[in-house]
Amino acid sequence: MHIAMLSAEYPPRWGGMGSTVFHLSAALVAQGHRVTVITRNGAKGRPPEVDGVSVRTVRWAKIPMAFTRSYGKSALKELRRLHSEDPVDVVHLHCPMISWSKNQFEICKREISPVVSSLHGTWLGERDGLRIASTQREAAVWANPNDLAILLTGGYYSKFERAALHGSNVCVANSHATRQDFVDRYNPPNDWDCEVVHWGVDTDMFKPSESNQEIAIRQKYGVSNEGGKLLLAVGRLAARKGYASLLRSFAKIEPRTNKIRLVIVGRGHLKKRLEKLAKKLGVHDSVIIESGMPFDELASLFSSADLVVYPSYYEGQGLIPLEAMSSGTPVVTVDHGPLPEMVDEEVGRLFSMGDSESMANVILDEIMDDARLKSKGIAGRSRVLEKYTYDDNATRFSEIYKRII
Repeated sequence: MHIAMLSAEYPPRWGGMGSTVFHLSAALVAQGHRVTVITRNGAKGRPPEVDGVSVRTVRWAKIPMAFTRSYGKSALKELRRLHSEDPVDVVHLHCPMISWSKNQFEICKREISPVVSSLHGTWLGERDGLRIASTQREAAVWANPNDLAILLTGGYYSKFERAALHGSNVCVANSHATRQDFVDRYNPPNDWDCEVVHWGVDTDMFKPSESNQEIAIRQKYGVSNEGGKLLLAVGRLAARKGYASLLRSFAKIEPRTNKIRLVIVGRGHLKKRLEKLAKKLGVHDSVIIESGMPFDELASLFSSADLVVYPSYYEGQGLIPLEAMSSGTPVVTVDHGPLPEMVDEEVGRLFSMGDSESMANVILDEIMDDARLKSKGIAGRSRVLEKYTYDDNATRFSEIYKRII
């Protein structure tokens, strides 16, 4: 079948959504489908070439939050053009970064094809995460234009999420927590059709490393071969990701084991603020913040770390823990939202969200037992291969497409 995939992110605009749409599209093609992606223009570089996947770009207003409406309008116009040239069997939207009204959903279903809406999270959930981050003294909650827009206009744009619930033939949430979030906030209709499909991970990219590669990476970050430990945190440098809380936890850990290093990898506006906080806490010499790196280097870093820490205040699903597990590295994360659906004591540990003392105690307990780290890493890789692959995602979505056509 011919699937039109509407996503505001697609490579070279990498991100959680861009990565999942790219890999899902390739996996659908491998199962015999054709995919046309309609995404935003203006990204630097070219989309990666995948046989069976074509990419069309459209204009959008470069205004925080408002882009979801302008992109949605342009995408519908391009979708009509596409359908007139090459009939579309099903339209797959990736929410909430595209905002369609009730009328736009009706036009799509009447003139083009049935609609599947993937629910990656809610604007109100993002807003709540930022509010919690503010109470937890995270850096610059009110300084970032995108975060400020979510705080001020999340309520307005949530009405388009409600439209997706009522206007789609079927919704697919990326976690049970996300599905429940929509139920609690939007009171969907009694006949609401919503399945849960956790996104997978690139198990070929994120995999256990060879020992010589691991040694070189650990040496790069000053990790001693004599009992040194490497902690890793990955994700956009934004307030809701919880990095200030992580640094405060690390300040409790570092004096108790001076052979530990913390590496944070992420793009964003908080690097200087976080470096200033690390200096204030007295751990600046043990903390390295990387603004970004190529995927192959990041994958090697994942597999070379002793432990991955993910202290986020809000996620629709959260792919970083899966990338750690796929790399054979245990992960510790918050006991909140969707994270406990993926992480437990077999593959890592949970700590109390926003509690730096709880985070510090869990990290210390985990890194002191090398044998346990190794067994959890093996278990994590096995769990990902069994439950979190893009091949499985493609199979599940193919079944959904066929059911509603």
